[in-house]
Parts: sequence; C-alpha cells; structure tokens
Amino acid sequence: MSIKSVGLFCAASETIDAIYADEASKVGALLGNNGISLFYGGAAAGLMEVVAKSVKSAGGRVIGVVPQILIKRNRVSTLLDDRIVTENLSDRKDAIIANSDIVIALPGGIGTLDELFHLLAGVTIGYHNKAVILYNVNGFWDSLLAMLNDFSNKGFVRCELCENLLVANSVEELSSLLHLK
Repeated sequence: MSIKSVGLFCAASETIDAIYADEASKVGALLGNNGISLFYGGAAAGLMEVVAKSVKSAGGRVIGVVPQILIKRNRVSTLLDDRIVTENLSDRKDAIIANSDIVIALPGGIGTLDELFHLLAGVTIGYHNKAVILYNVNGFWDSLLAMLNDFSNKGFVRCELCENLLVANSVEELSSLLHLK
C-alpha cells in the first residue's frame, strides 16, 4: 500500500520533555521527505506545531483540521497549506481519519487518547479499517498497551483491533511500518 496521507494525533502541550519534540521533528521530516501529506489538528502549539514545521521544512504538505473554537481563540498554526474547518472536536477526528491512509499517534494527553479510542472504536464497529501506529517514544505507550492486552485477555477487546494497532519504537520502525525507503 502506498501511503499518500497520514493523520496525526499528538500533544498540544508545551510543558513536556524535549525528547518528545525531537522525535516529533523526526516524524515530520520522514513524512515531508517522502511526499506524504499531513492531516492533523492544526493547533499552533506542542508536538502539533513541531511536526507541522518539520513537514514543511522537508517540503511536505500540511493540512490543518481545525475546530471553530481554535479559530475563535486564535490558536491556529500559520504553517497550514490548507485548512478544513470543523464544528467541533468530534468532527475534527472524523475528518482526520477520513482524509488519512493511516494514522500516527505520538505521545499526548486526554485529547490524543480520545482521538485514538475514537479511531479504534470505529474499527471495532466496522466504520472503517484504518490502522494506527503508536509512536512509542521512551515507552510512552507501554502502559496503554499493557492495559489493552489485559482487556483483550479478559475478553473486552476483540482481536481485529490487534491488527489495526501497530507500534513503532523508533523512526526506523515507523518508516518500515509505513513501507518507506
């Protein structure tokens, strides 16, 4: 499968360790250098802005999927090549998923978890068959993966979810999962 567009879920926080920004920058460079369009939340903060800047610097295309509230609060990135305006966060999630061949989840907080579980619930119910790659910087996603494994062992998470949830522990592993050179 040739990847032309990637959705991104990640932190908008500015109060996180620099290792996460460093790795996010590598992800953006990987996407931009391979001509992959980025669809993401469009905020001018945190890992969102880091990835957008890196994609742009590598010559890639950046599409912000921006809910009205970010526009009202003047928190939209100036790096956007295009903007898809949504009414709310639910619409934003759906638009990112719909416009992406695959989704990458970098470290993030409540919003990232919401986006991730929204995507995975859609897979479980059968709305789509999108895969998501957890970029596991410093083992960030290890506790979530252990929890999901526990839920699966107890019969609460169905197996088809396992096929759509991938893990990359390095940019090299991410490149391999995206089938890039």
